[in-house]
Amino acid sequence: MAFTAFRDMKPFPQLMFSVFVILVCFLIFMLISVVVAIPFWGFDSLMNLSTLGDMSNPETMNLLKYFQVVQAIGLFIVPPIILGRLYYGKISEYLYLNKSFTGTSILLVLVLMFFAAPFINFVGELNANMQFPEWLSGIENWMKDAEQKAALLTKAFLKVDSVGGLLFNLFMIALLPAIGEELLFRGVIQRIFTNMTKSHHWGIWISAILFSALHMQFFGFVPRMLLGAMFGYLLVWSGSMWLPIIAHFLNNGIAVIAMYMIDKNMLNPDIEEIGSTSGSFYMAVISLVLVVVFMLMIKRQNEGNQLKFKEIN
Repeated sequence: MAFTAFRDMKPFPQLMFSVFVILVCFLIFMLISVVVAIPFWGFDSLMNLSTLGDMSNPETMNLLKYFQVVQAIGLFIVPPIILGRLYYGKISEYLYLNKSFTGTSILLVLVLMFFAAPFINFVGELNANMQFPEWLSGIENWMKDAEQKAALLTKAFLKVDSVGGLLFNLFMIALLPAIGEELLFRGVIQRIFTNMTKSHHWGIWISAILFSALHMQFFGFVPRMLLGAMFGYLLVWSGSMWLPIIAHFLNNGIAVIAMYMIDKNMLNPDIEEIGSTSGSFYMAVISLVLVVVFMLMIKRQNEGNQLKFKEIN
């Protein structure tokens, strides 16, 4: 017998209930993960916060990666599946995983993410150099400290010596976030705000803002928000969740592979600076124009499959 009690909820109650489900799933998964971790790392290691901050310790890094994977599953992947079941019944249909896409669309997404890099890096550099008024210096220092800690953790995650380590990073940093964050932010949150505002554009941009805010990296807020909006339009214009998932995976995966190749002296470190150096304005403008062109091509390629407002209710 189908469970239909949540099918007729209005957008705002849906939002509140979704937050509740997300928090409960996260807490349950973290509690279970701690219990499972005790035989492997020991209770004292789990409770010792100073040990968890030692990123030069391989055992600590293994523990942090373990929790990172658990968090990705418990916070981002499981809740959308539960909510899709409760709100709609058919999970794949609710999350737009049942919609097909063409090989040409995948190729366009690949080219899109390649040409988007200079513009995203340019905006990221502007965002990173923002300055607050003197009276907000305390908040600015707190944000910078949080940003530095996040950067250190990311750098420690990315530093691997083997192909096996690279593949695990692609799984942890590229694949899991691409699936989980897109299912949650584009599949659930964007849908709710689209219904709430009666506009795909509002739904896309509000969910993109929340998507960026959740990462708690304020000096990278704007480029991440723009990426979130781009993923949102990919969903609406193609009707398929798979295109934003692929785009998200490419964005993260290219960075993971590039850092591995730079660390192995297989790639020039200057490649990270494309679009972010002084004098990159024109490159960023060309990049933005190409992004718009390829997005419109993807929209045209998927004409007839685009989401209509009545389809998301």
